Amino acid sequence: MRTRAPASAPDVSHGVVLYLEDLTVSFDGFRALRGLTLYLRDGELRCVIGPNGAGKTTMMDVITGRTRPDSGHAFFGQTLDLTRLSEAEIARAGIGRKFQKPTVFERLTVRENLELGLARDRRVRAALLAAPSAEDEARLEETLRLVRLAERADSEAGSLSHGEKQWLEIGMLLVQEPKLLLLDEPVAGMTDEETERTAELIRSLAGRHSVVVVEHDMDFIARLGGLVTVLHEGAVLAEGPLAAMQADPRVIEVYLGR
Repeated sequence: MRTRAPASAPDVSHGVVLYLEDLTVSFDGFRALRGLTLYLRDGELRCVIGPNGAGKTTMMDVITGRTRPDSGHAFFGQTLDLTRLSEAEIARAGIGRKFQKPTVFERLTVRENLELGLARDRRVRAALLAAPSAEDEARLEETLRLVRLAERADSEAGSLSHGEKQWLEIGMLLVQEPKLLLLDEPVAGMTDEETERTAELIRSLAGRHSVVVVEHDMDFIARLGGLVTVLHEGAVLAEGPLAAMQADPRVIEVYLGR
């Protein structure tokens, strides 16, 4: 079902791609989201931080259809009401999510993993037997270069380092050409070199995609740049450049000072 975004949200002619407005979510009496409101512009890179229990995962779950809000609005673009769509419908609409722990097919090659990402709804065997079109093949090659795995294309995914598996999973999302990418702690467990390369990769995605990064590593967030949204007790506490957030007494008290 398609309906219009809430009237109080910013005009989409200004490039807003995601509207979260006054969202509330409760689990057995615990309010995970308390009137959360956030707007994301087309092509924007946004970092989301906050203490454990601040509502970061629940927010991502609402965006991807894993959790239905008790009240509030969640729109993708001007017309897609995310609260009325299934997880599969939301993925097909152009929202891709990467969880903290990489989930790749370790006995398949890097290229085969990307082909499965490209296949989306097809069964694994059928996807591997189907010959990619010329357009798909070009997208695969571009993605391999982008995630810096072109030289490992024929290697089994199980032989990759932890960081390379993270890049491969991002690549499996990118071949589907999502408009919005949600990345949950993408550098957890990475080496310093892998962390720097991941920052370069994510910065390169902004503009072509809207990107939301949930992360605890403040040095990594500093490398990404852009706006930072701070969540606390299920709502937005503060929002702005990282330097402003690091100087905000409220943010220091509830998060950075711990």
